[in-house]
Amino acid sequence: MKIGYARVSTSSQDTSLQIDALNAAGCEIIYKEKASGSKKDRPELEQCLKSLRKADTLVVWKLDRLGRSLQHLLEVINDLENKGIGFTSLTESIDTTTSTGKLVFNIFGSLAEFERSLIKDRVKAGLEAARKKGRIGGRPSALDEQQKEMAITMFNGGALKSDIAKHFGVTRQTIYTILQARHATSRVTGTPVSP
Repeated sequence: MKIGYARVSTSSQDTSLQIDALNAAGCEIIYKEKASGSKKDRPELEQCLKSLRKADTLVVWKLDRLGRSLQHLLEVINDLENKGIGFTSLTESIDTTTSTGKLVFNIFGSLAEFERSLIKDRVKAGLEAARKKGRIGGRPSALDEQQKEMAITMFNGGALKSDIAKHFGVTRQTIYTILQARHATSRVTGTPVSP
């Protein structure tokens, strides 16, 4: 059975063009939705996907009617394929029930994977460049070096971590982290500080 899914982004748009194309493609049931493609919560799409059974085919007028992004689209199509459900996009002439359609979709998947790898490489290169310039990622320290030294001195003088935290207006965990870092350094230098 062919089941169609039609979506428009706003209430001022009309699904009639999509519905005509889906009817012409032989869809017996058509789910219609008025929701932005970027929205995760699309009840009609969820209902449509739940209604599909093995050997059914989901038909859309255009790829962007189904997926929020290429990644989301690939996830949906792979899920359908794992359940033995076909997918057809009329405008792009993609039909995963054919070997050519499967090839095209595998190429899409490879491109998405390639894009993710490029992003990871760029982030890694950016962090490395920042490190070379002396910048370290992450949250800025709550206390400067002088305050850290004072906190350690207070702790070595017998002050409780919670009291030191109140004094500097930070959490107890912040003080604990500072003491832990100093303890790790002290093992190397031989200066005793116990968190």
